[in-house]
Amino acid sequence: MDTPDIIRLILQIAYFVTALGVVFVVISENRNPLKTISWALLLLFVPIGGIIFYYFFGQDARKQRIISRKSYKLLKRHTLNRPIVRSDPETYLENRSLNRLLNRNNSAALLQGSEIRIFTDGKSKFEALFADMEQAKHHIHLQYYIFEDDVIGRQVKEVLMRKASEGIEVRVLYDDVANWKVKKKFYREMQLAGVEVTPFLKVHFPLLTSRVNYRNHRKIVVIDGTIGYIGGMNVADRYLQSNWRDTHLRVAGRGVLGMQSAFLVDWHSSGKNRLIDPVYFPESPAYTSNVMQVATGGPIDEWRTLLQASLQIIAKAKHYVYIQTPYFLPTESLLQAIQTAALGGIDVRLMVPERSDTRFISTAAHSYFENILKAGVKIYQMHPQFLHSKLLISDDYITVAGSANMDFRSFEHNFEVNAYMYDRDLAKRVKHIFFDDLKNCKLLTLREWKNRPRWKKIQESVLRMFSPLL
Repeated sequence: MDTPDIIRLILQIAYFVTALGVVFVVISENRNPLKTISWALLLLFVPIGGIIFYYFFGQDARKQRIISRKSYKLLKRHTLNRPIVRSDPETYLENRSLNRLLNRNNSAALLQGSEIRIFTDGKSKFEALFADMEQAKHHIHLQYYIFEDDVIGRQVKEVLMRKASEGIEVRVLYDDVANWKVKKKFYREMQLAGVEVTPFLKVHFPLLTSRVNYRNHRKIVVIDGTIGYIGGMNVADRYLQSNWRDTHLRVAGRGVLGMQSAFLVDWHSSGKNRLIDPVYFPESPAYTSNVMQVATGGPIDEWRTLLQASLQIIAKAKHYVYIQTPYFLPTESLLQAIQTAALGGIDVRLMVPERSDTRFISTAAHSYFENILKAGVKIYQMHPQFLHSKLLISDDYITVAGSANMDFRSFEHNFEVNAYMYDRDLAKRVKHIFFDDLKNCKLLTLREWKNRPRWKKIQESVLRMFSPLL
């Protein structure tokens, strides 16, 4: 055996041993069996690349403690000890178990009296946001997954810089990885104008770690602790396009306090000063009978709060559950809950885009459709608009809106935030919007779906094996 053959053999043995070691680590972490199988398949069928991919995207954040869970939890609890008005839980027996779940898992207080305005397009949302920021008297807290250096991004930047020059406290938090393409000069100019700006979970090269897989997907704006924005829209020109359908909320009143808490926890976790002064949690009148809980989810949490909340809402539904999501890659528990509800006679409707902006995710999502269609779920595909809305409505009472999609990434990897609202008037308004969206949708039939080309089915089935990793 000559030298090149010996080197080749040594490399093959080294890779085989390394791959087996990584597979052993994945198995020993006692993860979801579906995710374990997905990683094992990737490592065995994609030499070298599988190990590199695992290093960046596969390691368990619960083991690594990318943010100290203890300090994160203590900070949130301390923040929520500010003067937040809690409602009497006896008044809300209809959803008492969900109220308790969000409170025990996430310290999500019951906040009564918020006024909610719903936006389904970027133009009206940003017009309202600009008007509110112009009226800021004390502070503006802005957190977005994407904050682009484009037309709308520069407009937001100019307002923030001007308000900072007026003596208003302005803080901006953005996701580091999602904004790699944005030149640092864009954020530096804000800093020079007096705006405090920081990235969330900054990734340093060349010491790249699996932090790259855990992104802050939250979208929150808080103005003076009395006005807040939460939903699915980022700061980028594409959110103003007519072919983009999204959902965002303007909240006035006590519900903003939950959003403020979420922002300040992330702010401190990003290395900034801890802000717990009562001025950030002002008293607010009750505008309506709306009751809200603002809950966050993330890879460092002990429980999958947002997934558990979705499971409970679906399981407790008596009449209907309507869902809008751009990405549908359900965990096994969520898939079973949806099928069980539909088989039990609940009107379950799922609205997704006909064409996703991510081909692999769209193809993998299609593999789930036949099973839920068989159970009686109605699936609607929106076209020509791209549906980016994250929305859940149930029984003319519960409305859930925020940043979380119905997929593995939102429930297990990303830092997300949702508003859970208990309000019959609001639920009926959102339900009306859902039915109005049906005009731009195509209803799938089981027969039609079964008759799609066989090569598509095979492609979908292959990608489904890797859906926990997408």
